[in-house]
Amino acid sequence: METKTNPTIITIFGGSGDLTWRKLIPALYNLFLDGWLNEKFSIVCIGRSEMKDGEFETKLKEGVDQFSRSGKTKKEQWDVFVKYIFYKTGDFNNKGLYSDIKKEVNLFEKAAACKTNKIYYMAVYPQFFETIAQQLCDAGLAEDREGARLVIEKPFGTDLQTAQELNQTLLKIFTEEQLYRIDHYLGKETVQNILAFRFANAMYEPLWNRNYIDHVQITVSEKIGVEDRGGYYDHSGALRDMVQNHVMQLLCLIAMEPPVSFDADEIRNKKADVLHAIREIKREDVHDFASRGQYGEGWQEGEKAKGYREEKDVPENSNTETFAAIKFFVDNWRWSNVPFYIRSGKRMQQSISVITIQFKPVPHQSFPDEAIENWQSNKLIINIQPDMGIRMRFQAKKPGLKMQLTPVDMLFNYNDTYTSGIPEGYETLLLDVIEGDATLFMRADQVEAAWKVIMPILSTWKDNPSVNFPNYAAGTNGPETAEALIARDGKNWIVLPFDKKTNGQSKNV
Repeated sequence: METKTNPTIITIFGGSGDLTWRKLIPALYNLFLDGWLNEKFSIVCIGRSEMKDGEFETKLKEGVDQFSRSGKTKKEQWDVFVKYIFYKTGDFNNKGLYSDIKKEVNLFEKAAACKTNKIYYMAVYPQFFETIAQQLCDAGLAEDREGARLVIEKPFGTDLQTAQELNQTLLKIFTEEQLYRIDHYLGKETVQNILAFRFANAMYEPLWNRNYIDHVQITVSEKIGVEDRGGYYDHSGALRDMVQNHVMQLLCLIAMEPPVSFDADEIRNKKADVLHAIREIKREDVHDFASRGQYGEGWQEGEKAKGYREEKDVPENSNTETFAAIKFFVDNWRWSNVPFYIRSGKRMQQSISVITIQFKPVPHQSFPDEAIENWQSNKLIINIQPDMGIRMRFQAKKPGLKMQLTPVDMLFNYNDTYTSGIPEGYETLLLDVIEGDATLFMRADQVEAAWKVIMPILSTWKDNPSVNFPNYAAGTNGPETAEALIARDGKNWIVLPFDKKTNGQSKNV
């Protein structure tokens, strides 16, 4: 493959950390294998841990062997790739570190003898974001407005005020075009496919509105608990950790208006319009629009699971929510009075990310009662993970001498359709950073608008601690209040979205 990318030097702050080991290096290795990287590239990993010669390379190889979609490394390929990686121990507050980085960048540019990309990836705790950005500025490493790019991992602030302060600080140093606020969910193939599905097919757009759609559900659930992230998670919770970023971005892709072009800012403008159109939830109405939960002990796959308050580094009286369900309305012509139900939680029955578009029933049922005993309204189900696919449920006549309707599915399954390996989200996003394509990255106004949407819920829950935590057992589908939230509207959560054993037909849908 002939790559079109410029020579690129990537500096990873947090180079000895878990994100680099599990995600970034495996992603870059796959881009290297597939020929996407210019033959002139360099990866400089900055970490605070002292490592002996060869120790760092061995650790990276173990990560690639374990987490890369391409499987275990082959010696010939790895030996070539690892020559492009350098490790340096450094203190992020030390100006001398950034002088050394500048020397590396200058040497790389001189050897490349052409236009280069200079990417600075902050795979660090948020408290280092402003420090690293300012030090890069002081060292003159942010001056190339076209080639220098800063990648920021979530969380982007802890509330609206801190997000605004972070954006203000970063935008004094870098231009918006240089900032890449990364959300790995947006790099997933099925998430990107929402745009293709909606805007490359003429048959769906006429139905994609309040006239035909009854409601939309978005579920992002995990079977795992907080694992070893208890200290971080207890200051975050489900609203900050999942809803404000991942889930809100999925909602935007479903609700956005058709873009005029695939230009990055055009796409991001349409998504920002959705966030600005979401109806404000007043603090006194939070109880009617939102439900929270915290998992207690329970059973998962035959094993005892501890409750959240028994997890490592979690206070025994913690009021942090591990589950959130919210009903949103998008107040514009397309979506007027169509509810968007979202939920996200840990220690739930399944690990799934799924979007369900529930269509309205037919306006008049002309079939006899005995023919429609099993009738269901049409559904469009977009599975993001673990199984990737799109499924449309419609009605058909069951074979036989009598007219009897039954729901059947049209199914597009990624694994059945495409035999080549599907890129991981970080591969897509890292390549986009290298190519300077910001389509899948959040802009400052999007980040702040998303915070603004959830702030009434966040502040209300903070000021009114729950008196019944924990309120759902590990291995279940969340608290009863979440069921009541949607049941009040005469609806129910749609679960078990994809099951290969039943040929894509799911129970309880």
